[in-house]
Amino acid sequence: MTGETSSRTTKRTPPQLADAKPVLLSGGNPQIAKGYGDEPVQAYIAAMPGWKSGVGKRLDAIIERSAPGVRKAVNWNSPLYGLDGRHWFLGIHVFARYIKVAFFRGAEMEPPPPVASKQKHVRYFHIHETDELNEKQFSDWVKQASKLPGEKM
Repeated sequence: MTGETSSRTTKRTPPQLADAKPVLLSGGNPQIAKGYGDEPVQAYIAAMPGWKSGVGKRLDAIIERSAPGVRKAVNWNSPLYGLDGRHWFLGIHVFARYIKVAFFRGAEMEPPPPVASKQKHVRYFHIHETDELNEKQFSDWVKQASKLPGEKM
């Protein structure tokens, strides 16, 4: 069969998802596929580079304690937290030098998280490597945020 090409192709088995390391996007933010539940959030936290992964675990634990029944998802390469699985009160995003926690109705909280946003209702809390996390204040913000209307995303 000289000159003919075979119509058969060799299939390669893709690497197992558990073995593949997530790609780190600009600033070190992990690229995690959109998904609902604890599993994609834990994959995101595990992929956070360096010191950020440990802080991510602490934040996740505080959120779970402070908002019983919290629902989780990863969307737009960011973990989201809400109570009904459709409306979200908090999101986390990794940047090169810090972790940004977005409280989607943070302007309505007392005291509001310290960093303003271009969006009227959103307030941010930034965590740098050398910062001491005030768990009591963070927990209070989570409790307040979980009682406010969430953002549909």
